[in-house]
Amino acid sequence: MAKCERNDVGSLVLNRAAGGGSFRLFSSFSGATFRKKVFAFVRCGGSRNFREDEAPLPLVPEPAQERSEPRRKGSEKLSELLRNSCEGWSEEDGSAEETKRKIEAFEEVKRVVRDLQVGGGVRKSEAAVEVRRRAKEDLEARTTLAMLGAIPPLVGMLDSEDQEYQIAALYALLNLGIGNDENKAAIVKAGAIHKMLKLIESPNEPLNSAVSEAVVANFLGLSALDSNKPIIGSSGAVPFLVRALKNLDKKSSSQAMQDSLRALYNLSILPLNISVILETDLVSFLVSTLGDMEVSERILSILSNVVSTPEGRKAISTVPDAFPILIDVLNWNDSPGCQEKASYILMVMAHKSYGDRHAMIDGGIVSSLLELSLLGSTLAQNRASRILECLRVDKGKQISENYGGSIGSAGVSAPICGSSSSSVDPNLCSKGALEEEEDMMSEEKKAVKQLVQQSLQNNMRRIVKRANLPQDFVPSDHFKALTSSSTSKSLPF
Repeated sequence: MAKCERNDVGSLVLNRAAGGGSFRLFSSFSGATFRKKVFAFVRCGGSRNFREDEAPLPLVPEPAQERSEPRRKGSEKLSELLRNSCEGWSEEDGSAEETKRKIEAFEEVKRVVRDLQVGGGVRKSEAAVEVRRRAKEDLEARTTLAMLGAIPPLVGMLDSEDQEYQIAALYALLNLGIGNDENKAAIVKAGAIHKMLKLIESPNEPLNSAVSEAVVANFLGLSALDSNKPIIGSSGAVPFLVRALKNLDKKSSSQAMQDSLRALYNLSILPLNISVILETDLVSFLVSTLGDMEVSERILSILSNVVSTPEGRKAISTVPDAFPILIDVLNWNDSPGCQEKASYILMVMAHKSYGDRHAMIDGGIVSSLLELSLLGSTLAQNRASRILECLRVDKGKQISENYGGSIGSAGVSAPICGSSSSSVDPNLCSKGALEEEEDMMSEEKKAVKQLVQQSLQNNMRRIVKRANLPQDFVPSDHFKALTSSSTSKSLPF
């Protein structure tokens, strides 16, 4: 078959020479030859001189099945395109409705803020209530309201003498600050702390419990931000919170008391505020209030922060019966959180003060620590073990000092005994000193043995009590043998 190529103008080139690059045209053809060359020419595509946007006509008809397949696929693609278009239109309609709804909500928020800024009387009070409602559970609404300028007029409402205005503004500010640190900082920056303190420090009017609870709740929310802690602590809020805590204990709900304790805990996290707290009688009040299971864990949390400073440890140790009360908390097996916090307070104080360790021993801490080291949580067990280690070191030092003193005195008295009379045998003097030393050591051993037996018996009584055994339960002879055979190695402190 003749070789064929299509040049730039669409003319036919036949029998191109391989090396010379010239070509030869056929001037005349026979019918068969012409048909053959035309057929080859068509197969090479040389006659496709048409516009690019027009599809070529097929030379040979295709079967019906092959022809209908592209049409079917094209119809499917068109249907899919129309379907996607319809879905796009519906999505656009939905987004348009959503956008319209957001615009309407935004205009409503702008109207509420405008009423706060320029309104007066009932409109302003209703606007504050609306801000409180919108900001209660909607984080986006809190941000939007603050950006539109709702905080300054709400803070300004605290200067009003109308208590309804004050309460509406206080709770609106409270909700704006929930979960939004920027709003908390903006509220403090606007001067809300001093205005709130003015509300509850008015000497002419009695303290309103509703206003007091709202102020306490605001101090709780604002004190959660670290940058606000020094501002609130130095503003005079701590004495108010302590005073409110005592009054709320008698007059108001338990939630208000919890808010006061939590606010004081937030402020006590900052060491600079510990000195402010110690200027009040909060520590003694908290220690005396221990025993109320509803608030004891929060009280111990505050004391855990107070004990971190030397002044705080001194304040706790000077409270009457502070150590017996804290040691009693170690026996609250139904409240592991309280046990852990009480053991932390005692551990810090035991590590820092020799006098406090002796006060703990006098308060009967050994048996409580032994039980806690066996039955408490993992954290409480570790802390109990560390306290026992401190007490054990002190006891070892005391025994070694006693032994050293007795040996030293015997060494000094030996020459005197030998020189007093030449008729006295020096061996008798040395034997007497050794016997005296042995008697002293035996007394120490007896004391240690007695302490160990007492501790084991106390533990057995506690275990029997927890096991709900009869009160007249008598330990077996085997247990008595164990306690009687205990040595100083079992010393629990």
